[in-house]
Amino acid sequence: MSAALKPVHGGASPPPRHFLELMDHDGPTLRRMLDLAVRAKRGEITQRPLAGKTVALIFEKPSTRTRVSFEVGVRQLGGEVVVLSGADSQLGRGESPADTARVLSRYVDAIMLRTSSVAKLRELAAHATVPVINGLTEVSHPCQLMADVLTFEEHRGPIAGQVVAWTGDGNNVAQSFIQAAARFRFTLRIATPAELAPPAEVLDWARAEGATVELFRDPAEAVRGARCVVTDTWVSMSDETPDAATTNRHNLLAPFQLNAALLRHAAPDAVVMHCLPAHRGEEITDEVMDGPQSVVFDEAENRLHAQKGVLLWALAERG
Repeated sequence: MSAALKPVHGGASPPPRHFLELMDHDGPTLRRMLDLAVRAKRGEITQRPLAGKTVALIFEKPSTRTRVSFEVGVRQLGGEVVVLSGADSQLGRGESPADTARVLSRYVDAIMLRTSSVAKLRELAAHATVPVINGLTEVSHPCQLMADVLTFEEHRGPIAGQVVAWTGDGNNVAQSFIQAAARFRFTLRIATPAELAPPAEVLDWARAEGATVELFRDPAEAVRGARCVVTDTWVSMSDETPDAATTNRHNLLAPFQLNAALLRHAAPDAVVMHCLPAHRGEEITDEVMDGPQSVVFDEAENRLHAQKGVLLWALAERG
């Protein structure tokens, strides 16, 4: 397994509570974060547990949901935020993640980083003395998965033992779904073109952890009987280029579109998810995204609540 996918352990005593990958935590710990998220959503956390705390939000990749949900979440919990873009931070101008971590740890109580470089995230966490949260990397999006599990369970009950189907690109969100299958104990079926399958190392890790993760080339077979069907953009919104590679990717993925015909293979009460932003008419049709089985906008709202759970676990429970 590459260094990028190895769980982080050790460090200072007591170590900061980083949230970098789902694989870094056992099931009960992740469930604790979700329990806190549910309490936050229900309005049961009436105090201001992050009062006096400041969270730095660093965005090297553009964002709507991640930025707004973290800003609103921190403030609703009583804390303050400092928002830095790649242009605002010396991290984007050649300063090492290690030095950035050492400095920011003296100013703020936690750091969220959204970046294209998992190595940068890992180096930041290795040298920070405050919690570091993964807001997205090229290999994972764990905050999204916490929101997705929360959303499924709100609509269909416990996710353990259920079947979730992914259709499309084996991208960073798909890789976090693989980790989630191991930690939350659901069966995951992934339908992708052979050229865009998830990395073997993350599949091997999940299966070694006891997860049932199956690969398909036929999306109808993957979706058959599933209680949840998920897709994502075929090209990251920040990576779009009108070149031959993008055209080829779209041609490969066209048979994996989440449309009404494909959804008919799922369980009658299946829910549809998409982490957004969506290219309507490409990876998902309007009919499905706006249809009665879609929970896409509940899912988007739950980014706020799930991240509150992560923040409370990382900060409020440690004082």
